[in-house]
Amino acid sequence: MAFEAKGRIPTVLVYALRGTQVLLMRRNKEPNLGLWVAPGGKIEMDESPHDAARRELLEETGLVTEDLAWRGFCTEVSPRADWQWMLFIYVTRRFHGTLNADLREGALAWVELDVYFANLDIPLADAIFAPRVLASEGDMFEAKFVYDADLRLVEWVAY
Repeated sequence: MAFEAKGRIPTVLVYALRGTQVLLMRRNKEPNLGLWVAPGGKIEMDESPHDAARRELLEETGLVTEDLAWRGFCTEVSPRADWQWMLFIYVTRRFHGTLNADLREGALAWVELDVYFANLDIPLADAIFAPRVLASEGDMFEAKFVYDADLRLVEWVAY
C-alpha cells in the first residue's frame, strides 16, 4: 500500500544505464500515458525510497540493481490535489537479471542517451532533470516543478 505525505505522493524513478544507453518505458497508463519515462512507482508504507527503487526496478524490468545511487529529488505541484508528487530519482550502472517488462505498466527499450534527450516524447520535467541526474559528475539535482490546473509546466526552480 502506497502512502501520501501531507497530500504529496512519494515516488521513485530508476534510470538503468548500459554504456551509452538508458532503459526506458513507454507508459501504457496515466500518469504520462504514451510518454517515455524511467521505470518507477509509488513508495509503499513500509519502504524507504531506496527500498522502493530496488523493488520497482525488479517488478517493472526484471533487473536487480547492484549499485543504486540517489541522484535527484524533485517535487511537482499544481492546484490539483491529484498532482502533488515527490520524486526520488536513482541511477544504476550495475545490475543483473533478465529483462522482462510488466506490460501493464509499459514496454521497455534500451535507448541511446542522445536519442532520449532529442527525439522521444518525454514529460517536460524529465527533459529538464534527466540530463542532470544522468551526468556522471556533479551534485545531486533538486528542483520544484510548478504546473497549472491543466498540468502544463509553468515554472521550475533548481536548488
